[in-house]
Amino acid sequence: MLSDWSAECSSDDPVLVVPWSDPSDPSGNRRFIDLRENPYDLDHLPEVEQHPPLMHALRALNAPRSAVFTAKCDVWPLEAEELDALRANLDATSDDAPAGFGSYIDILWRERSLFASYHQMEQRVHRLTRHSAPLDQPYAMLDCVIRPALVDLTGPQEGFAISLYVKAIGHDPQAAEQNWASALDAVVALLRSKDLALG
Repeated sequence: MLSDWSAECSSDDPVLVVPWSDPSDPSGNRRFIDLRENPYDLDHLPEVEQHPPLMHALRALNAPRSAVFTAKCDVWPLEAEELDALRANLDATSDDAPAGFGSYIDILWRERSLFASYHQMEQRVHRLTRHSAPLDQPYAMLDCVIRPALVDLTGPQEGFAISLYVKAIGHDPQAAEQNWASALDAVVALLRSKDLALG
């Protein structure tokens, strides 16, 4: 699997705020849902209903033994520009891979000291990209972005989150989505593994 990471932590970059709500959504449905406390609230996420692999990922990442929890997510078929860039990164042609699919999940570490330390977050992302590189996912890419985060669930805490972007290509939309699902599953398994914690 092609794996890369970057940091967007300058004063101009957006901060992930948890809990959050979308002011442009009059229904109030687009908001932070704490899936650790309320795992059945997965049913309220339309993205999950349409894409079961995302549901499995969120369930695993928010499980009691998971070191992380999730704050936001989305899935989408890749548009032309994003698809061109991914094909270039994966050395594929438009004939080989006319379709693409992607997702992101914002994750935060539950351990306060890790969440608060940029240095430890950087080490964790290094490990994640190093361990994901050998995965047998030739049609997929993992891109991790470290972001500043402000979490106020039991009192305000400043620290860092990671946005996990998993994108894949395929010979048709269904194949692209299947490749994405397989890659997402592999990345989630890595995040749940002892290898990531130990190095």
